[in-house]
Amino acid sequence: MKNKAVFLDRDGVLNNEIGDYVWEPEKLVVSDGVPESLVRLKQAGYYLIVVTNQAGIAKKLYTATDVKACHDKLQQTCNGLIDAFYYAPGHPSVSESLSRKPDSLMLEKAIARFHLDPAQCWMVGDRLRDMQAGAKAGVQGILVGEDEGYGYQPHVAHLTAATELILASQPVSY
Repeated sequence: MKNKAVFLDRDGVLNNEIGDYVWEPEKLVVSDGVPESLVRLKQAGYYLIVVTNQAGIAKKLYTATDVKACHDKLQQTCNGLIDAFYYAPGHPSVSESLSRKPDSLMLEKAIARFHLDPAQCWMVGDRLRDMQAGAKAGVQGILVGEDEGYGYQPHVAHLTAATELILASQPVSY
C-alpha cells in the first residue's frame, strides 16, 4: 500500500517570510496556526515533508549547519511532527541543481523513501516554483500567501486554509 504526504515549503508557509534569507533560529518565527495544522494533517495519516530552496548556502551567506539549526527549532516548535527535511543548497548563478525547485528531485527522493503515491500527495508553497516542482512529481499543489497568487488555483491565505482544503478532499472511510 502506498502512503500519502504533504510537502511543505518552509519560508512563507511554515514560518514568517521576512523579505530576506531566514537562517538564524532567533529570526525563524513559526506562522500562526502551523503546529495545529500539522497535528491535523498527521492525524489524517499524512507524512509531513519540508522541501526548501536554500540558495544562501551557495552564496556563502550561511551554512548547512545554520539551516539545520532552523529546522531543529521548527521541529521543536511543531512537537516533532515533521517526518523529513530536504533542502537544495544550490543557486543558478553558482551551480546547476535538479534538487532546487522548480525541479522536483527533493520530492522524488521523498516519494521513493516513504513509498508515496503522488496522486495522494499535496505540495503547499508560496511560490509558483513550488507548484511547478509538485506538478513535475505528479503532486497536486496549493499556493498560499497574501498576494494575487499568479492566477494559480487553488490559492489560499495560509497553511490553516490549505489544511482545510486537503482534509476536505479526503475520502471518508467507514
